[in-house]
Amino acid sequence: MKPELNRREKIDRIVVSAAQMAAIEDMVFEAGMPVAALMEKVAGAIARRICTLYPQPIRVGVLVGPGHNGGDGLVVARELHFRGYPVSVYRPLPKSKPLTEQHARYVQSLGIEMSDRPEGLLACDLLIDGLFGFGLERAIEGEIAETIDRIARSSIPVVSIDLPSGLQTDTGAVLGTAVRATRTLCLGLWKLAFLQDRALEYLGEVELIDFDLPLSNIEAVLGKSPQTQRLTADCVRAALPLPRPPRTHKYDRGHLLLVCGSRRYGGAAILAGLGARASGVGMLSIAVPESLKPILTARLPEALIIGCPETATGAIERLSDEIEVDGYDAIACGPGLTPDAIRAVEAVWGARSPIVLDADGLNILVRLGTFLPKEPPLLLAGASGLRAAQTVFTPHPGEFRRLFPNLVEHLENTPIAARLAAQQSGAIVALKGARAAVAHPDGTVWLNPESTPALARGGTGDVLTGLTGGLIAQRATQHDAIASVVGAAVWWHARAGILAALERSELGVDAFTLTEYLGRAI
Repeated sequence: MKPELNRREKIDRIVVSAAQMAAIEDMVFEAGMPVAALMEKVAGAIARRICTLYPQPIRVGVLVGPGHNGGDGLVVARELHFRGYPVSVYRPLPKSKPLTEQHARYVQSLGIEMSDRPEGLLACDLLIDGLFGFGLERAIEGEIAETIDRIARSSIPVVSIDLPSGLQTDTGAVLGTAVRATRTLCLGLWKLAFLQDRALEYLGEVELIDFDLPLSNIEAVLGKSPQTQRLTADCVRAALPLPRPPRTHKYDRGHLLLVCGSRRYGGAAILAGLGARASGVGMLSIAVPESLKPILTARLPEALIIGCPETATGAIERLSDEIEVDGYDAIACGPGLTPDAIRAVEAVWGARSPIVLDADGLNILVRLGTFLPKEPPLLLAGASGLRAAQTVFTPHPGEFRRLFPNLVEHLENTPIAARLAAQQSGAIVALKGARAAVAHPDGTVWLNPESTPALARGGTGDVLTGLTGGLIAQRATQHDAIASVVGAAVWWHARAGILAALERSELGVDAFTLTEYLGRAI
């Protein structure tokens, strides 16, 4: 039996849109929680966190907007003032919501400096961004935009309340201009913008300030299993094939077939094999062009290396006769194949086992065309689709464009793009990026909250393909668990990159080095 998640673990998984967050808060207010009381609670938690981060009283400038985000900022200004921090308030807009206006009057009564001019901000040691929280839809313009840009050109650290002002809550798009925060304190529940690639340069370090939203209210809006969730350590633990039974056998731990490599891209086969080895899969077979067999045997002595007939260009011409594609628990196909390995991909596509397609496996699928009808739904996988077993696609954005040309307009919104692709194709889609998204055809999306630019190196995707295939092979009999296994692979791969970068810097993590950190990361 899996242990029950505690409250923090549940909260840490949930990701909401602006509309969902507003609906949850409305339920809290309708139940009797005074808006003023909740503001005091939230802003008090923010002030305590700032005091922890900056324990020595320093000069603080607070940017205050007209809404409740500005009200939070005013309460923070008041509390820091009481703790001995010299505080000044920049309030560029004269009209505010009534509660925010009340706090402004009280802050002025305390003798805290308040101005509609920004000149004093650049003399501060720390800035608190309380201009606009979640739900902003209009572009920031005029003097406020100029002030934000001046702050960005300075070296003053900025702590944003809930979301850096100027970011669209769901897409992470910049509305005119946006605050570049040093740290963002997300309030209550994670917003979608925190998982969008284009928002990352504005968010800085991120953390969640939990202010005890009732789980009953959250579930009333999102359901028991929210459609959009963050991948967390507890998610991964539940998906991994651990612990192993005391009495087990290598054939109980899955058999993976890797179909990869070519004379030109022999390293891709090695990297995919090393990724698969790290997964703990019981048996590993690797199909490569015959000329690569000695190299793979030397690098992966525990694997069964199967040499296949090859083309004049050194690609797999067809799978070896000794390969029975239905005899494996999973097949991962694509890294380093080149576009000439068409017959090999066709054979993999016809297998009755789960398959992972990456790189040239995806590119060949597009070329074949017969698998990809021009109009959605594609229905590539599932009981009613063209394949009886589960299919996993792991495209980077370029491969995604070729595979799903009608969804290119959504690529800037990773969760939406992955969800639509999974629903259209019937496959599990792991859309790679700085914040990878793993989508199931039922509409569920898991988002990886952490990664590192160190993984922007050739070959790291090959490692992920092998790791993913190895994990799926160990859970192949549990069809419903495969999507969570793909998410676990994405998370594990990123964690290994983060650990390697911490020890070797972002410049020192090549794909082979990454494989050496997979065991340590888990």
